[in-house]
Amino acid sequence: MTQLSVVVPCYNERECIQEFYRRVSAACQAARLVPYEIVFVNDGSTDGTLDILRKIQASDDKVRVVDLSRNHGHQLASSAGLTVARGEMVLLIDADLQDPPELLGKMVELLEQGADVVYGQRIRRHGETFFKRFSAALFYRLLSRSSKVVIPLDTGDFRLMRRHVVDILNQMSESHRFIRGLVAWTGFNQVALPYERDPRYAGETKYPLLKMLNFSLDAFTAFATAPLRYVFLAALLAILVAVGMLAWTAYSYFFLDAVAGWSSLMAVFLFFTSVQLLSLAVIGEYVGRIFIEAKKRPMFVIRNIYEAPTARSRLLATVAETQG
Repeated sequence: MTQLSVVVPCYNERECIQEFYRRVSAACQAARLVPYEIVFVNDGSTDGTLDILRKIQASDDKVRVVDLSRNHGHQLASSAGLTVARGEMVLLIDADLQDPPELLGKMVELLEQGADVVYGQRIRRHGETFFKRFSAALFYRLLSRSSKVVIPLDTGDFRLMRRHVVDILNQMSESHRFIRGLVAWTGFNQVALPYERDPRYAGETKYPLLKMLNFSLDAFTAFATAPLRYVFLAALLAILVAVGMLAWTAYSYFFLDAVAGWSSLMAVFLFFTSVQLLSLAVIGEYVGRIFIEAKKRPMFVIRNIYEAPTARSRLLATVAETQG
C-alpha cells in the first residue's frame, strides 16, 4: 500500500519541473514513507511541460503523470490529482517551489501526533509585490467574515491530508472548487504549520489579476451567502435614503419655493439604478453557478495517465468510478 502521494498540478512549468522533482524526491526519501508516489497533473500545458514529465516518469516508476484534455484551471487540476492519488497521506503542493517540499517531514510529524490535516500558513511572502500581499490579506479576512465555515487566514492549497479527508473531497462534485475551503468544511483536526513562502523558482505566476479575481469570486460564492445579505442591506439603505430625499423634496416645495432640478432627478435615478444593477449582478452570479452545477458535467477530462503498466488500468477504473 502506498504510504504517501504527492499531487502536483502543473501548467507551463517547464523551467521548474526538474528542480522540483529533485527536491520533492529528496523530501519523500528523507520522510521515509515507502512506497511513495509523485502524481504530476499536466493541466493543458503548451510549453513542453508534458514532454519533460514523461521523461521523468520513464526514468522513475514512482512518478505518475496525469494528462488532462485541456487547461481546466488550478483547482480542477488539483482535484484530478487527488482523485488518482492512492496514498494513505496526500501532499498537495505547487510546482513553482514557493512552498518548500522540505517541510514534508514536519508535516508528517504533526500528522503522527494526531492531526488529520496539516496546512501551511504563510507568515511571510517573499518575492511578492505589496499589492499582492495586501490584496491576499484583505481577501482572506473578508472571506472569514462572510463565511460560516472557518477558513484559516493566509493559507494556500499547500497541505498534507490523511486518506479519509481526501476521500471526502473526492465525493464533492461541485465544479467551482475552492479546495482550501472544502478541506476546512470537512472538519476533523486541522493544524497549521507556519512557514515563510519563497519566491517563485522560475517562470511567471499563473495567477494574474484577472484569474485572482475569478478565484476570489469562486471562493465567496462557494462558501459565503453574505453577499446576498449585503444586497438586502443595500436595498434597505436605499429605501431610507429615498425616504429622506422625499422628505427634503416636500420641505423644499412647501417652504423653500424650490423647483426640482434635472441634477437632483438624475442623482436619484442613478442611485437606485445602481443598487438594482448591483443586486441583479450578485444574484446572477449565484444563479449562474446553480445553472452550471445542474448540468452535472464531469469536473475534468483525463486524456491519459502515464505510469507503470501494472497500475494504469486500475487507476483509470478508479477515476471512472469516481466520476460516476
